[in-house]
Amino acid sequence: MPEVKDNIAEFGSSNLKFLDSQISINAMIGDQQSAAIGQNCIKPGDTKATFGTGCFILLNTGNKALKSRNKLITTIAYKIKNNTSYALEGSIFNSGSTMNWLKNELKIIDDINKTESLASSIKDNNGVYFVPAFTGLGAPHWNSDARGTIIGLTGSSGIAEIVRASLEAVAYQSCDLFDAMQSDGQVPKIVRVDGGMSKNDWLMQFLANTSKKNIERSYVTETTSQGAAILAAIACGILPSLQGASKFWKRSKKFSPKIDKNQIEKNKNGWKKAIKKSIL
Repeated sequence: MPEVKDNIAEFGSSNLKFLDSQISINAMIGDQQSAAIGQNCIKPGDTKATFGTGCFILLNTGNKALKSRNKLITTIAYKIKNNTSYALEGSIFNSGSTMNWLKNELKIIDDINKTESLASSIKDNNGVYFVPAFTGLGAPHWNSDARGTIIGLTGSSGIAEIVRASLEAVAYQSCDLFDAMQSDGQVPKIVRVDGGMSKNDWLMQFLANTSKKNIERSYVTETTSQGAAILAAIACGILPSLQGASKFWKRSKKFSPKIDKNQIEKNKNGWKKAIKKSIL
């Protein structure tokens, strides 16, 4: 088996067949852990959410490897100089892939960027909920038999309702993970977001409203590569430490909760009913 090393270590060098000179490989890390470093989520309680094809939320728990009672994954956030930092992680199978489905399979939109204006064109979802369980449900449900379900359709339901329900589903699934983390004794107060879907202002505001948390979007929306670069810079002596890399994280926009508590509960109750339908 390969030797297990810290995230900053000597892993070898690049092959001369591909580059003119050998470049040392002195850092290696998983994609979601790298995004957390790129988001400067290096202290206990720091939380990041990456919205790509799927969605991955990681909460730093410091030097404690917490065993989740709510089906979250206990993982290593990073290990540097034999010091290990742990995290709780939850994964959502479909987020950006749902938008591609609307465009390529259902063909009700021709541009994913138009989802923001469509969602904001109606005052609410008109009772329509969409569970995009195309490949089952991820955390905290972990049900591979669940399937995609749309409920609440009426004769007046149209493209705007379905698109809005698709975006809302990303936020509801994220909130399911936040609730699971809170049940495990970890309360994410500020969530830093990145990935392609984080560029959707309507979705980020709805996420802030539904989760009752402040959402901070990174100036760099592709933070995975930034995290790996930070580790390599530390290894080369360009940066002194992870703490010294905090200057590379900048907020582009903040979204704060702006919704009535009763409306939040009404929305979440509708989502829970939709989840039950998708599992049955």
